[in-house]
Amino acid sequence: MTYTRRTTFKLAFGATVLAALPFSARADAAEDAIAAFTGGATPGTEGITLTAPEIAENGNTVPIDVAAPGAVSILLLATGNPVPDAATFSFGPLAAAQAASTRIRLAKTQTVVAIAKMPDGSFVQASQEVKVTIGGCGG
Repeated sequence: MTYTRRTTFKLAFGATVLAALPFSARADAAEDAIAAFTGGATPGTEGITLTAPEIAENGNTVPIDVAAPGAVSILLLATGNPVPDAATFSFGPLAAAQAASTRIRLAKTQTVVAIAKMPDGSFVQASQEVKVTIGGCGG
């Protein structure tokens, strides 16, 4: 097969497009997860508490506490991770408190987002930036 300059440009353009697709898909993954959880509704900001450290010395185990009194479920996202879904907590009618504590892995400095679904179908959201000095996902 003979390669012409035109064929080389087409191959280079195709390789560039293929290389750029995963990056744009990852950027939209957090917004897609939020839209899927909320059904496209705009969340409020009152009624949820997210506690995370400002600076995490190691991204492998970052402690996160979230509480939303009366919530049915809480979604926890790490927006800068390759897969942003960190956890989903569901609370039944006999739950003593609608709160959870966990440790998550953060790949880099990023925003942690918590969204709670309330019994009336509304949503509330809280977010906090966590600065990571040593990456937790291979960095």
